[in-house]
Amino acid sequence: MKILLLTRYGRLGASSRMRSLQFLPWFEQASMKCTVAPLVDDTQLQVLYQKGSYHLLDMFQAYCRRIHAMVQRHRFDLVWIEKEALPWFPAWVEGFLLRGVPYVLDYDDAIFHNYDQHFSVSVRRFLGRRIDRLMAGACLVIAGNAYLAKRARDAGAPWVEIVPTVIDLDRYAVEPVSVPSSEQLRIVWIGSPSTVQYLSLLREALAVISEKFSFRLRVIGWGAIDLPGVDVEFVPWTEATEVSLIKACDIGVMPLPDSPWERGKCGYKLIQYMACGLPVVASPVGVNGEIVRVGENGFLANTAREWVDALGRLLTDAALRQQMGRMGRKRVEEVYCVQQVAPRLAALLRSAGEGR
Repeated sequence: MKILLLTRYGRLGASSRMRSLQFLPWFEQASMKCTVAPLVDDTQLQVLYQKGSYHLLDMFQAYCRRIHAMVQRHRFDLVWIEKEALPWFPAWVEGFLLRGVPYVLDYDDAIFHNYDQHFSVSVRRFLGRRIDRLMAGACLVIAGNAYLAKRARDAGAPWVEIVPTVIDLDRYAVEPVSVPSSEQLRIVWIGSPSTVQYLSLLREALAVISEKFSFRLRVIGWGAIDLPGVDVEFVPWTEATEVSLIKACDIGVMPLPDSPWERGKCGYKLIQYMACGLPVVASPVGVNGEIVRVGENGFLANTAREWVDALGRLLTDAALRQQMGRMGRKRVEEVYCVQQVAPRLAALLRSAGEGR
């Protein structure tokens, strides 16, 4: 079976790396050959992270490459698309370039809100239902959570499946990282420049906790955040070091505002923390409430007081951290790993391709 995989990014983009690229070795074993054609390559994404925007010429060339790849679609049995093939184009253009071959859409973000909640009345009017039209024309929509799946069903998608974002257990070994006992406890957050702003939701809680406990906040990734009174350690992200950097910490956090875009998030940070054997504290937004089992593998916190109580309890109780970390790891092994999900995803894609 031949699949044309239209990702948004290369391996540098977490969504592309986790939603599709990490499955390719498994698909090869199942005689499913994927030809990968990213819209934005790693070099372009680094420019975005460093400068806050893409170069116009680079994006023109990126769209030309994408259109060329779509023109070659008849050489494949299936087109597998991360989010959308041609962002900001009218849906009929994308549909025209996909006609004649079944296509699958995969979502781990509520990108439909880029259009239907845009500040521009014209964008909302002409592109507000763009993603819904693409969903309705897909043979299969794969959603990372129930919020995204509901949107696909409401749009008229004929077949919708929920497949969570997962990690590869082979990369997240069980053995803990050796940390000197004299070191401060570490609370960790990992993410990109577009999401580091979420840490501002913890500004008050972390300031209060800093007055009571000695700890360091490790921020893994690009971008910076001002948290007065908090000992913050900024560490660059690389695919090779992210696991060891998380493992050297003690508690993982995922604050989120309760808004439509955030309800579409798939909790990947939490799954990473849990895979590393860390207890977690998260905002009770979207799928976070399914991933976190309160009192078992972590806590949900909404107000500053709840964040202070949850983090304070974990910072002072090593046995609780270890117990919750073990339960989190177990949950990842049972539900949120490639080893569990890859066979099902391969079967879904094969069925979609054979449906033509």
